[in-house]
Amino acid sequence: MRERCIKKCGIRSRRFEGSSRIPGILFDLPEKEKQLRQLEALMAEPQFWSDQNRAQRISRELAALRSTLEEYRQLHRRYEDLVALTEMGEADQDPELLEELRQEAESLLRAANHLYIKVLLSGEYDQRNAIVTLHAGAGGTESQDWVAMLLRMYTRWAQARGYQVETLDSLEGEEAGLKSVTVLIKGEYAYGYLRAEKGVHRLVRISPFDSSGRRHTSFASVDVLPEIEQDDEVTINPEDLKVETFRASGAGGQHVNKTDSAVRITHLPTGIVVQCQNERSQHANRNTAMKILRSKLIQLKEEERRRQIEELRGPVKEIAWGNQIRSYVLQPYTLVKDHRTGVEIGDVRSVLDGEIDCFIHAFLREEALRNARGVKEAGRAGEV
Repeated sequence: MRERCIKKCGIRSRRFEGSSRIPGILFDLPEKEKQLRQLEALMAEPQFWSDQNRAQRISRELAALRSTLEEYRQLHRRYEDLVALTEMGEADQDPELLEELRQEAESLLRAANHLYIKVLLSGEYDQRNAIVTLHAGAGGTESQDWVAMLLRMYTRWAQARGYQVETLDSLEGEEAGLKSVTVLIKGEYAYGYLRAEKGVHRLVRISPFDSSGRRHTSFASVDVLPEIEQDDEVTINPEDLKVETFRASGAGGQHVNKTDSAVRITHLPTGIVVQCQNERSQHANRNTAMKILRSKLIQLKEEERRRQIEELRGPVKEIAWGNQIRSYVLQPYTLVKDHRTGVEIGDVRSVLDGEIDCFIHAFLREEALRNARGVKEAGRAGEV
């Protein structure tokens, strides 16, 4: 019935590509309703609010789950109405009615895809703000200019979504661009989306810094962390920290370069080094640096958990993903290609203006497919 309705309204079902290949994995309605009942039962316990951090985490999880379930139910009601109207209009062959049904089907498909992506963002930290760090690779001024271009791309993407972008730390290049920059992108699911951007980004273009007009290849790395604010999510022993202060460098107004307000913190057990110099006081810079450190330690914990899962799953016959996730080619042709998913876009300028959702969504779909295959393979291994 669904396919007949879609065909009748002139809509191609390929827009659901990915979702039909993993039925029952992405949206298990009975399981989500069970989770809802469990969370509501937890909130009904007399001592629920005795642990504020745990209570807030569960409250956020419950609110998100209720929102997702309500969105699903609304879509299901719209779908049933559309099917009923299509059956009623089949005999009439009224062009105006068919056009109205087509527009509703288009709208319903867009809403379904929105929910589909939202369901994909179900990781423990996906709802958090994102800490994005860009580093220039080999290539000097070329790579530093590439970092500035990527920063502009992510800033425009964030602004289009209504997210806020706050610079935490930056180091300018000698001639142009940035050697490195760290920004906090504030918005719901910012980390869930932007974790798809983690990796090495490659740019090929005619260099504006080369008087001979030669083609250059530049590299920049993108690191993405969830913002971690709750101290109970990771334990940091103050004795494990080496804290240094220094005078901030670069532009920053009257409060910068006059005092040793910049802060660098080294976590001795792991060797992780973080710093912040863009806040107005040493205290604020220290708090921000500690926030970045907590996020990096959470990332280490997540990576260790993924390694354990991979060991349990065993070898997977899959093409390995390299560090270079995407290439942006401006010369001799124009193309942006994601090497993980195979998605290609010829309009490079629109991508550099922040239109990167197609790459992010494709990554999330591929990730869901890999996870689904991993679950099945782990299940088979457990049966043996």
